[in-house]
Amino acid sequence: MKKSDSNNTYVLTTTFFSLLGLSGFAHYGLPFFFDFMVDDFGYTRAEVTSGFAVAKIIVAPLFGFIAGWLIDRFGSRRLILLGAFLVGIAFIGLSFSSVLWMFYLFYVFKSLGYVFGGPLPCQVLISRRFQLNRGKAMGIAYLGIGVGGAIVPIIATNLEKLLGWQAALSALGIIIFLLAFPLPFFLKDTIKIGKNEPTDEKESVPIKNILKNRNFYLLALGSMCSIGAVGGMGQHLKLYLRDLDFSQTHAASIMSLVLVSSLAGRVFMGWLADTINRKYVMLLIYLIVGGAILTLLLPPFPGRIYVFAVAFGLGLGGDYMIIPLMAADHFGIKTLGRTMGIILVADGIAESVLPVVVSLVYSDSAGYSIGFTILLGIALSGAAIISFLPKVNQKL
Repeated sequence: MKKSDSNNTYVLTTTFFSLLGLSGFAHYGLPFFFDFMVDDFGYTRAEVTSGFAVAKIIVAPLFGFIAGWLIDRFGSRRLILLGAFLVGIAFIGLSFSSVLWMFYLFYVFKSLGYVFGGPLPCQVLISRRFQLNRGKAMGIAYLGIGVGGAIVPIIATNLEKLLGWQAALSALGIIIFLLAFPLPFFLKDTIKIGKNEPTDEKESVPIKNILKNRNFYLLALGSMCSIGAVGGMGQHLKLYLRDLDFSQTHAASIMSLVLVSSLAGRVFMGWLADTINRKYVMLLIYLIVGGAILTLLLPPFPGRIYVFAVAFGLGLGGDYMIIPLMAADHFGIKTLGRTMGIILVADGIAESVLPVVVSLVYSDSAGYSIGFTILLGIALSGAAIISFLPKVNQKL
């Protein structure tokens, strides 16, 4: 095996496990414990889902661009290590957060860990190492989120039965740290594009020019809409299933099905992004997300929840992955850390605010119908905005 191939494999393995722990386990594992917090700590639905919003509002604007600048300046390795430590501490702290200020404090730790160690440094690491097969490489790495999200409800269910939910949440934090910390510790963070990889023509675009570019705002607003809709559904899925009288085990299986389907979505959309123009791939993903939400607003039919889970998983699989690919096409990889730092700030705010909006319009009589209608409208708005982006010549 060539040295460059070995480096590629190590980069993909590192980003896979970092995303598995800091995104898959952390992002999709924590909502599994929301109903326990409601029952035992006396929190409302709005309070447990607002932790994400409060943390993002504090963390994203203050640290998102800083994280992007640090990655562009120093590389991804140190930030992934810091992220793993912060998320591990956050989960342990959240298991004991019986008062709201503690809940918000450790949610801030969790969000900091996600900003520093999650998708942002992994996206930059992959984009700088791969040019010809960037979509496929991103899809492989992002399988970590799907694998983590698929297995974490099952792991959480069994840990809760064995240890109780508080000890299970702490144990999950330790597992996340062990998954995300070791590989980047040995990562050489000075990886350059290989000799056989073509150079990126937009490498030298300065960030000030990007901020003056209309396409930057179209990409940011479009992604905000779709990511916000995904976040609104994801944060409420367990609560929605419990309203339908699903058992803990049955609810966990549906959540796992969503993430298993996302594995296919990541691989297929990654391949498609290297095959046709990525603008059309992004539109397809956003329409799939909207269509999945629509299924829950239709009159009940046999297997509806499974149709939703598969469709939502396919859209979810491509949603986060396509954004850095589009950003690299439009603005180049040299400033990708700062560009994605800003876009992820915007996406994070939408992802955290919309679950609260859904909570606020929830009622015992109407259930989630109003909230899911709002999410559907926002998801389709994202597709409409992206349709105004120009096609960019990409190396397929």
